[in-house]
Amino acid sequence: MQSAQIRKLTLTAILIAFVFLLGLTPIGMIPLGFINVTILVVPVVIGTIMLGLTPGLMIGFFFGSASLMSVLGLSMTPPSALAGTLLASSPILTVIMCYLPRLLIPVMVHLSYQALTKAGRKRLALPVAAAVGSLTNTVFYLGLMYLFYRFASLDASRIVNLILGTGFIAGISEAAVAAILAPAIIIALIKALNIKEEVK
Repeated sequence: MQSAQIRKLTLTAILIAFVFLLGLTPIGMIPLGFINVTILVVPVVIGTIMLGLTPGLMIGFFFGSASLMSVLGLSMTPPSALAGTLLASSPILTVIMCYLPRLLIPVMVHLSYQALTKAGRKRLALPVAAAVGSLTNTVFYLGLMYLFYRFASLDASRIVNLILGTGFIAGISEAAVAAILAPAIIIALIKALNIKEEVK
């Protein structure tokens, strides 16, 4: 039991480290000028499915922290111009935008994985839960950005096409990558760590 707990804490720490590695270097952020495409959702998905909801929320929190650091210019990738504009107008709304979608990722991953597993769709559970987590991040982050632009009395109408275009292009791409990468990494970790229980 103790070794399992140590392994759980160790894997959580490793995934958090990967979040910062991906989030604060060009490895995990693909800048498009007006917004950044990210694969940071993958460690959150892995942590949630392998370790449970609470560690998933912890990793999601650090995803939000890496996102905020990027907006503040504390990363090796250029900050999103749209997020930078919101930051200048309302730092509080920017903080909420960075954290809330990332805390919703593990919740949606956990619920979708559990629902599909209980429904006997175990083969689909991993890729679908990963895609759901990625889409949750995209939809809520961009949705909050638009909403908060309006709250901050910024010209939200000028960013609608950018948000919709980015949501479509980045959203589908990120979901596809998550659906492929996360299950492959989870299966590899289960085998490498000789985990008896498949996933949480």
